[in-house]
Amino acid sequence: MAMLDWTTYRQQLTARLGDIAKLSPDTIKGYVALSGAGQKRDLLGPKTRELISLAVAVTIRCDGCITVHTEAAARHGASREEIAEALGVATAVNAGAALVYSARVLDAYEQVTVARQVL
Repeated sequence: MAMLDWTTYRQQLTARLGDIAKLSPDTIKGYVALSGAGQKRDLLGPKTRELISLAVAVTIRCDGCITVHTEAAARHGASREEIAEALGVATAVNAGAALVYSARVLDAYEQVTVARQVL
């Protein structure tokens, strides 16, 4: 059972982005230019770029990114196993980021408690 109809969602998103393009064409032109800039040398290849995009999409929690880049990854030949490996990297990075920010909380706590002792 699918959690979401990703094909319909991607179509709806594309239509809504078309609305944004009409209202603010320079925004879309800027996005397209930025998106294309990283592809000019093509050192990674489209499949690898899409796998990275999926890991980032999960990290930033972007459903629109997930639907667009999942379709593109499949189109460029990414297997389910390759996608799972990329998602494993995203999971590990997110867990690592939580650990880094946990260290920041302890640092903040120590500064707060030291400041209280000074008062």
